[in-house]
Amino acid sequence: MDGATQDAVLTAPDSGSMSASQQTAAAAASVLTVITPHRGWFDWRLRQLWRYRDLVALFVWRDFVSVYKQTIIGPAWHIIRPLLTTVVFTVVFSRMAGLSTDGAPPFLFYMLGNVAWAYFSTCLDSTSKTFLANAHLLGKVYFHRLAIPVSIVISNLIAFAIQFAIFLIMYAGYVLLGGHFQVTARWALASPVLVLLLGLYGLAGGIIVCALTTRYRDLAHLVTFGIQLAMYVTPVIYPLSAVPASYRWIVQLNPLAPIVEAFRLGLLGVGSVTLGGLMVSAAVLLVLLTVGLMLFTRVERTFMDTV
Repeated sequence: MDGATQDAVLTAPDSGSMSASQQTAAAAASVLTVITPHRGWFDWRLRQLWRYRDLVALFVWRDFVSVYKQTIIGPAWHIIRPLLTTVVFTVVFSRMAGLSTDGAPPFLFYMLGNVAWAYFSTCLDSTSKTFLANAHLLGKVYFHRLAIPVSIVISNLIAFAIQFAIFLIMYAGYVLLGGHFQVTARWALASPVLVLLLGLYGLAGGIIVCALTTRYRDLAHLVTFGIQLAMYVTPVIYPLSAVPASYRWIVQLNPLAPIVEAFRLGLLGVGSVTLGGLMVSAAVLLVLLTVGLMLFTRVERTFMDTV
C-alpha cells in the first residue's frame, strides 16, 4: 500500500551522559517518519511535497540532462528544434498556404506560438507517463509521488526559457532592422502568469491521463495524437481573427486559445483576447487540476498492482 508520511518527534535521552557518536545517533532517531495511507479524495498533502524539494531538484536535473544524453550536440537541440519547426511553419503556412499573421512578421508569429505550445505539449506528454516510466523507482521507495510530475514541469520550463531567449534575440534583430511592434504593456507584463498557466495545464492534463493509463493503456497511445489535433484548434499556426465567424466559437471553447493569443498580443501587438476569457481559462484550469489531483492521489495507492 502506498501512503504518505507524517513526522513524530521523539524525546532524546540526556545528552550530558552520552558520547559524541551516541548523541549523533540519538539526534537522527529523534524524528520518526510514519507512513500512513491516504484518506479521502482531497487528502493531497501538498505541504509534504515541500519536504521533498531537494528530490524535485534532483529529478529536474535528471530530466534536463538525460533527454539529450549521448547525442552529438546535446542540449543544443533545445535551440535547433524550435528554429527548424518555425522555418517549416513559415514556409508551409505563410508562404505556401498564405495564412494571415495579422501583420506580424511570420517568423516571429510562428516561433512564439511554437515555443508556447511546445512547453505545454511536452509537459502534458511527459507527465502522462509518470507511473509507467518510473514504476521501477516508485515500487522501491516512498516519496511524494507528485514530485516527479512537478519536476517535469520545472525541467521543461528550463527548455522553454532557452527557446524564449532565442525568440527575444530574433525579436531584437527585427527591431534593430527597423521593425515596429505595438506592444501591449499589461499583456507583456502578464507573460510569467501565462507561462505558469501553460505549465499547470500540462500538469493537470498529464496527471489525469497518468491516473487513467494505469488501467486503460490505450490512452497512452492517444496522447501524442491528441496533442497534434489540439494544436489545430488552438491559434498556434493562425490568429483567432483568421477563423471564420461561424466557426470561431469552436476555437474559443479551447481554454488554451486565450493564453496563446495573450502571448502574441503582449509581445507582437496582435491577438484577440479579453481579461474575461483569460479568467474563464484559469477557472477551467482550477477544475482540471482539482480532478487531476483527486485521481492521481487515489490511484497512486494501488497503481503497482495494475502497472
